[in-house]
Amino acid sequence: MTSFQPVHAADIQAAQARISSVIEPTPLQYCPRLSEQYGANIYLKREDLQDVRSYKIRGAYYGISRLSEQDRAAGVVAASAGNHAQGVAYACRALGIQGKIFVPKPTPKQKRDRILVHGGDNIELVVTGNTFDEAAQAAREDAEARGATMIEPFDSRDTVVGQGTVAAEILAQLTGQGSELDTIVVPVGGGGLLAGVTSYLADMSPRTAIVGVEPRGAASLHAAMEAGEPVTLADIDPFVDGAAVKRIGDFPYQVIEENQGRTHLMIADEGAVCTEMLALYQNEGIIAEPAGALAVTGLANLKIQPGSTVVCIISGGNNDVLRYAEVMERSLVHRGLRHYFLVNFPQEPGQLRSFLTDILGPDDDIVLFEYLKKNNRETGAALAGLELSRASDLDPLLERMAASPIECRRLEPGTPEYEYIVSG
Repeated sequence: MTSFQPVHAADIQAAQARISSVIEPTPLQYCPRLSEQYGANIYLKREDLQDVRSYKIRGAYYGISRLSEQDRAAGVVAASAGNHAQGVAYACRALGIQGKIFVPKPTPKQKRDRILVHGGDNIELVVTGNTFDEAAQAAREDAEARGATMIEPFDSRDTVVGQGTVAAEILAQLTGQGSELDTIVVPVGGGGLLAGVTSYLADMSPRTAIVGVEPRGAASLHAAMEAGEPVTLADIDPFVDGAAVKRIGDFPYQVIEENQGRTHLMIADEGAVCTEMLALYQNEGIIAEPAGALAVTGLANLKIQPGSTVVCIISGGNNDVLRYAEVMERSLVHRGLRHYFLVNFPQEPGQLRSFLTDILGPDDDIVLFEYLKKNNRETGAALAGLELSRASDLDPLLERMAASPIECRRLEPGTPEYEYIVSG
């Protein structure tokens, strides 16, 4: 690990001056719905409204803009789940630099297309690896082989400094309306945004509570804090693609570790993130990607002081509309409204009618039913997906199933057969 050089507000203010001619401030939007729900003044920092639809353009542009003419001529390389790549692509085109960008295979097509739109002829896109970490390894090997500069998405001082400009804008916007920042909620993937925000507020607003929210399936910062150093997670859930990182960045970790007294960490279930994505879309008209909804998801587990001022960073809006079916599914499962069963029907007349009238409740809906009798056995199995009106309807449903001569087995989340059905 290289020697640690802390980031201060002055560094971030200098970065803000450098990028301000290209990157305009994003709105700080008051949210009436969330404010009423939590009894506080909740604001949304709309980084999804950046030209590349995420805050990542800040660190990418700042880092590339500081390269020497010699390094610019050699070109740059980047690895990203999509958002950092768009920032790099935008910067390469704006500054006339050639870039090669590596993204993992699960990166949504929408993000891949946007990378090429922003970069144009200045960008070569390479799709490789199943995770960000695998794509990053390929990118670093390519950069070393060609003598190009690796533009890190989070594990770089320049990147952290650039991302810190989000906090600088927030404080300026609140000060302009006579408010103080009591709490800020920040999504966490590789830690660059949290490290930048923490660095700025440590100097400029030391009484502000800083909350970092990680997805449960990729809680690399939690793992690092428990181990006392960054560790590599064996497996991650790639769903929250903008924050699905196996290992927190070394530099961000050092910043966060040195500010443990002012930072609070929490974990959000992917299903809860999906629920908030849908709520943001249906109520505020905000198309947030999964990582973009992390901060808002964290509000449910915060002890928010009545009347306090809380800012949630909507970090990105690069969400492929084709993913909304999965988003809805995960939300319904998280809320306890969708369940799957294997139903073994006796091969006698009237059994399906009995299932509908004696087992299902009046408000239960069948959303999936697959039945295929392949032989002359006395029973035949069906796969049934049920959607309930209320989560509390599950126990009565299970009681009716237990009392019925029709054998029903619930498929539990986390089992291979359940995951096969849901992901399929």
